[in-house]
Amino acid sequence: MADDERVPTPGPTIGHFLPGGAGDQPAVPVGTPRTALTPAETVNRRQLGLGKARPVGAEIDPSLKKAAALPSDPEYRGFGAPPAAPLADAPVTPLRGGRQIGGARPVGWNTTPTRTGLPQFDSQPPDLKGPRRFSRPIVGLLSALALIVVAGGAYAGYKVIDSYDRTVANPLTRPMVRASDKPVPVPPPPTVTKTVQPVPDAVRLRKNGLYAVGKLPSVNCALPKVKPDSKTNVLRFYQAVLPCLHETWEPLVLKAGYPFRQPKLVLATKAGGGACSGKSTDWVAYYCGADETMTMKWEQAVKYYKEDPVTAVNLLTTISHEYSHHVQLLTNILISSASQEGWAKTKAAELEWSRRLELQADCLGAAFLSANKKALDLEGERLRFWVYATKNGGDDPKKDRDHGSRKSAEYWATRGFATADPASCNTYTAPAAKVS
Repeated sequence: MADDERVPTPGPTIGHFLPGGAGDQPAVPVGTPRTALTPAETVNRRQLGLGKARPVGAEIDPSLKKAAALPSDPEYRGFGAPPAAPLADAPVTPLRGGRQIGGARPVGWNTTPTRTGLPQFDSQPPDLKGPRRFSRPIVGLLSALALIVVAGGAYAGYKVIDSYDRTVANPLTRPMVRASDKPVPVPPPPTVTKTVQPVPDAVRLRKNGLYAVGKLPSVNCALPKVKPDSKTNVLRFYQAVLPCLHETWEPLVLKAGYPFRQPKLVLATKAGGGACSGKSTDWVAYYCGADETMTMKWEQAVKYYKEDPVTAVNLLTTISHEYSHHVQLLTNILISSASQEGWAKTKAAELEWSRRLELQADCLGAAFLSANKKALDLEGERLRFWVYATKNGGDDPKKDRDHGSRKSAEYWATRGFATADPASCNTYTAPAAKVS
């Protein structure tokens, strides 16, 4: 037999460890000391010193009678404690079957309860409804709708961001108003009312801006070659001189601070035409400020020219004088002088204001002729005739002295021709003796 093979030891039999059994006796006598040579399996358990088994409870009194069994019940399977007495006036729970109140109830996992209602303990689980399930087509449709909504929101957000970026990068590429919209009307600027202090007539007459424009320029004009020997030729002669007058006076009027307008020119044989009607027939020419028109007679000019052609100089003197009245109108000298004349308290004062206005026109007309004397060929015989006509001009002593005496007329015409400067033509600061 090999060394590692062992003979099996028979195990304990039934009741071996019960009191009085074979296992209840010690293998080694009690009190035998344990040595190192004593096998562990031969060591006795602790001596318990137990004797023969006996009942634990007290002995039953033989005089007591055995309890009788409760009334029979088809479902009764044992004894049980009586139930607690019910409360007074408490409703009694109905029981199923023929069992009486207070009887024992069977208990256990596989018994059917006697009370009505849901089963308390059942081997089969109750029927529970599972979660609601949708059909696959409905689930697919809902999923597709959700995807469409999410994709649409993402696309709309992209377009908004892209539109904002392009508008910020190039804001002028997008009109603020659609083509179908009507443009918003622009409100008119607020009206600001300024009170302008009126300029007294004395200031306009004595300190007018015309006196500070400087000398009259020489412009590119020439003596008309038309012979004023008829009505038509007289008109053509005057019309040939007009551009020269426009070109000379326009820059000076503008420089003085006033707007410039060209006057009109007409020929007439009698008074009463135009806005200034009612004048006497004793006149050669006149200027009407109401319609800014120069009216010229032509019969006398034709008569004198046929007698002596040099008298054509008179046409130059006449048109330059009437044009000077137009310059007085543009610079407000004419209206202020007429105002002072209208407020005059005496006839003498009224005539003096008229003479100041007419003598200034003589001076301004002479300044124009002086500035363009070479272009107009005002030299030699023509110049001597102009000087002669100036010395022999003036008012008729037998009539109203509204234009100035011969002496005053010569003084202001000579003064203007010598200087060609409007500053030398300020008759409104001159003493009364110089405008007699």
